[in-house]
Amino acid sequence: MDITLKQLRAFVTVANLGQFTLAADKLGSSQSAVSTLVRQLEQNLNLRLFDRHTRLLRLTEAGTDILPVAARAVADIEGMVESSRELNALRRGKVSIAAGTVQAALMLPQLVNAFNKLYPEISVALHDVAEKAVLEQVANSSVDLGIGTVPEDDSELMGTRLTTDEFLVVLHPDDPLAKLTELRWTDLVDRKLIGPQRGNPIRDRLENELARNGIVLPFDKTMQEVALPLTIIGMVEGGLGVAIMTSAVTRLATSMGLVVRTPTEPHIKREVSLIQKRARSLSPAARRFRDFLLKSVH
Repeated sequence: MDITLKQLRAFVTVANLGQFTLAADKLGSSQSAVSTLVRQLEQNLNLRLFDRHTRLLRLTEAGTDILPVAARAVADIEGMVESSRELNALRRGKVSIAAGTVQAALMLPQLVNAFNKLYPEISVALHDVAEKAVLEQVANSSVDLGIGTVPEDDSELMGTRLTTDEFLVVLHPDDPLAKLTELRWTDLVDRKLIGPQRGNPIRDRLENELARNGIVLPFDKTMQEVALPLTIIGMVEGGLGVAIMTSAVTRLATSMGLVVRTPTEPHIKREVSLIQKRARSLSPAARRFRDFLLKSVH
């Protein structure tokens, strides 16, 4: 059985108009072509759909039963085609993106707003999560895109660089370290540290780079592990310790009256990337949003 959309459309049009000539005019085809399509459908179904007389065309009982099913099938297929056209024309669509809370609060809102003005029928869902969860949500296809750092050994995800963050120290203004003309990583050895939890890509990057330079900070002994950056900033403001973070928090930290210092020897950086799953094809709307972000940030 090889039923085609053309056969179904011809049958529904003839049934609704009651004549092959009128149906042919509406379909922009010849009467013989429409008649052939209906005959092919009858052969495929092994049913007679019309009783044909010299001046009279009537649906058979089988034709009457088949008509609503065929009409619904034609409408569904034509609706699907129209939807695909709208998606490719970017008249509508949905995009989801996950980001750490700092990027979600300080980086993405203005970009999403600018994108919405260009494409008002495309909705963008922003998920603010812990940095580690960004990678998990992209990997399990919960979201289309993510913003964060892709581990070097990750074969499932790929990242395109958006910007570069520098690791820094956030200090209470009364902290003696805030008065130093130059701050070194080794100055933190005896301090109570506050930072991301183990397994966070930011912390992994920091520890690997410090170890590469022969610097060992007592993370396991003195590090107060915290999930969210805002909590880390609040703990510094409350005098609970010294935070190791990245330059993404500078605006937030300084607005709260804290001091931000970049340690030397070495300067440690990390790439902040737009992340997607290698094995997943993006929708037209998601592709457009991805391209917009890359162009806007660069």
